[in-house]
Amino acid sequence: MSMNDSPSKTSGQLHSMKGSMVEGVGNLTGSTSWQNSGKKEHAEGETEYKAAQAKGYAEGTMDRMTGMKDSVVGAVTGDKTQQTEGNMTRDKGKMQQDVNNPE
Repeated sequence: MSMNDSPSKTSGQLHSMKGSMVEGVGNLTGSTSWQNSGKKEHAEGETEYKAAQAKGYAEGTMDRMTGMKDSVVGAVTGDKTQQTEGNMTRDKGKMQQDVNNPE
């Protein structure tokens, strides 16, 4: 995990790659401790990446819902500023969901 204890896609990828490399060295040298250590770090990296992805997707969902609400309220009340800001928040949330879509 990253230093602030929040899952990070970057940190997850780093640990996943490092774990794969350590496991590879273990495979080449026949060291089961390196193999196991590498497998463990790879799995932890993958888990962190997926957790960060899920967190980002959930945040995007909240932005989309908040944006939609603000957009509708702005349209109903005639507040074009609120409506525009709502549309922008909704679009930001959609992009965040797209980037973090686990497919």
